[in-house]
Amino acid sequence: MAADAAELSRGARLPRSARRKQLLAAAQEVFVAQGYHAAAMDDIAERAGVSKPVLYQHFPGKLELYLALLDLQAESLQAAVSEALSRTEDNRERVHGVLSAYFDFMDGGEGGDEAAFRLIFETDLGNEPAVRERLARVAETTVQAVAETIAADTGLDQARAELLSVALSGAGQVAARWWLDGSRPVPKHEAVGLIEALLWRGISAFPLHAAAETVQAE
Repeated sequence: MAADAAELSRGARLPRSARRKQLLAAAQEVFVAQGYHAAAMDDIAERAGVSKPVLYQHFPGKLELYLALLDLQAESLQAAVSEALSRTEDNRERVHGVLSAYFDFMDGGEGGDEAAFRLIFETDLGNEPAVRERLARVAETTVQAVAETIAADTGLDQARAELLSVALSGAGQVAARWWLDGSRPVPKHEAVGLIEALLWRGISAFPLHAAAETVQAE
């Protein structure tokens, strides 16, 4: 895809936003294929079909380019989780939606991108403070989104809602990674259904609006 875009843009002056999108797509391919440390700005410029000065006009260095990619893919994952939580008030459907968001993101289906998953979760730049900060922000934002829904529906305080959110989100991420690394040993819809059934047995024990129900009972 990046090669096609590069071919179309040779000799053409693209709008800045379109050029940035093209450069990010090329950079993602190079980073995923070679790893951060082995990738060179020359490789990325060549993949995008531009000169290195054009690349540097948009990104002052390789780290800034990598961080821009992390931000882009983190926003995509966070948006998918938030959409799954907001599109229904049925909590089992929410569990299903969040799990599907993780599996789709890691698998490359339904708007996901396996390369994007590997860029975030299998980076060889984990010791870089700016990368660690962004990865922590991805986890924190996702946990907070799920925790807010749990707290609103159950009446649990923030700490307890976050604890449940970490368990739910962590289970989804770990299961999806195992599934992908195991070469998708069962169909995706079945994998999501199995994890959903397991998690629902636990989270369904917390009734909707538990706090309000307790007050009414008293």
